[in-house]
Amino acid sequence: MPSDRQKSGEARREKILQTLSQSAGPITGRSLASEMNVSRQVIVSDINLLKAKNEPILATSQGYLYMPAHPTSRVSRYIVCKHTPEQTEEELMLIVENGGMVKNVVIEHPVYGEMTASLMLHNPTEVKRFIDQLASSESALLSALTDGIHMHEVEAEHTAVLDRIEEALDQAGILYKD
Repeated sequence: MPSDRQKSGEARREKILQTLSQSAGPITGRSLASEMNVSRQVIVSDINLLKAKNEPILATSQGYLYMPAHPTSRVSRYIVCKHTPEQTEEELMLIVENGGMVKNVVIEHPVYGEMTASLMLHNPTEVKRFIDQLASSESALLSALTDGIHMHEVEAEHTAVLDRIEEALDQAGILYKD
């Protein structure tokens, strides 16, 4: 028979799922912790348990998102880029301002293989928030491990938008061409 502690953990995880599934945008671990009256580490553990049960929760730089599988008419493409850390905001802004959504960043590490980090950047406000968070944390970009070379999976309404994004990145000298 489950203990009261197990029951309260299960109830909290159900509340986390409900909160995330009803949210239009990402929710930070800190915000969930405050709402549930627990530490942020408890939320991280709960999210990991929910993911282990195949709940479609995505951890992004802006917080957690509930991402149920649903058919989409949107298209996506991996775009390979190379730039300095100072050009990161320009790169991301070119993508979102031309109608794309930056789903993630991917690098090919010589030891660890492919490493992917979810970004889910839809608009300039989210890009600015990401850049500010990066600056305040004094963290390095993943691309610092690969001499600036990385990929973004970019999603858009149609392939013409993806073509326009690649052209803008090329004109800025950011699109990687071997």
